[in-house]
Amino acid sequence: MNAEDRFLRACRRQPVDQTPVWFMRQAGRYMAEYRAIRANHSLLDICASAELTAQVTLQPIDKLAVDAAIIFADILLPLVPMGLDLSFAAGEGPVIGNPVRDLTAVEALRPFDPEQALSPTLQALTAVRRELAGRAALIGFAGGPFTVASYAIEGGSSRDFKLAKQFMYREPVAWQMLMDKVGDMTIAYLNAQVSAGAQCVQIFDSWAGSLSPLDYRRYVLPTTCRIVAGIQASGVPVISFGVNTSGMLDAIAAAGSDVVGVDWRIPLDVAWDIIGPQQAVQGNLDPLTLFAPIEIVQEHVNDIMRRVAGRPGHIFNLGHGILPQTPVETVQAVVGMVRQWGSGGVTQ
Repeated sequence: MNAEDRFLRACRRQPVDQTPVWFMRQAGRYMAEYRAIRANHSLLDICASAELTAQVTLQPIDKLAVDAAIIFADILLPLVPMGLDLSFAAGEGPVIGNPVRDLTAVEALRPFDPEQALSPTLQALTAVRRELAGRAALIGFAGGPFTVASYAIEGGSSRDFKLAKQFMYREPVAWQMLMDKVGDMTIAYLNAQVSAGAQCVQIFDSWAGSLSPLDYRRYVLPTTCRIVAGIQASGVPVISFGVNTSGMLDAIAAAGSDVVGVDWRIPLDVAWDIIGPQQAVQGNLDPLTLFAPIEIVQEHVNDIMRRVAGRPGHIFNLGHGILPQTPVETVQAVVGMVRQWGSGGVTQ
């Protein structure tokens, strides 16, 4: 069974020869090859070049021998053709110069054709899919509705999402219009990625866990359901992911994605019992565990795999992205540890 088949079968809860493994942010600053490119190119420079995007996306495949590649991009790229001014400030992350703060600003957000506005990403997907040739599956992605809306409203990163939540509570008409526009954009963008070569897509609603379960179900879940259904119609599996969602995994699962990503704040078997047997799970090693001595890393990997207990439908990953300064050798070792388990018990 090749890596492509292994990953896609696991997404559909079908038996596999061994647990597939990949890592969020597996292309990034912890890799010397990526830092060499960033020495001469900004993040937006890379995203604007199909050649550089493809190159960075492929770097972890040979380096780590993972079962899936995820296209290198940023969840906020679609906000630019929608009319927002996006930049990346050194040490501060994304900054939006004209944040969305009222109904007029929401009304001004424009629909766009992904094949024209985001063509470098789509061209890179086609090139990477051709280059992979079964060595790994190819994942496309987009931001989830609450996360994208939060960045648009806050104007950048936030600790408490005060402005986004105030907007959500106090401007119901504008909020729903924003959800509708973000939902339409996400469906169009992800379907364009599928047409370009993506075999699976992940929805990164990374900050949905800042909401209460009640607010998630009321203000976000309907849009997420629409997005998931709009992508599944193309025939590819959908992964949903959020951070700090342990208290709302049932709500996350209710969106109907094929796979639910789980972070490290809940044991994987407990999370799977909440999610239910009808969906696969992805996760859930703490990214900071990769800085621990190798015997501790092994203990944590074994704990996750024992909790899976051989059930089909597990994709090994971190509970969030690889952090800068993470030792590449430890990431490689984790892949080997997961491989040792095969499709059943540990071999050593």
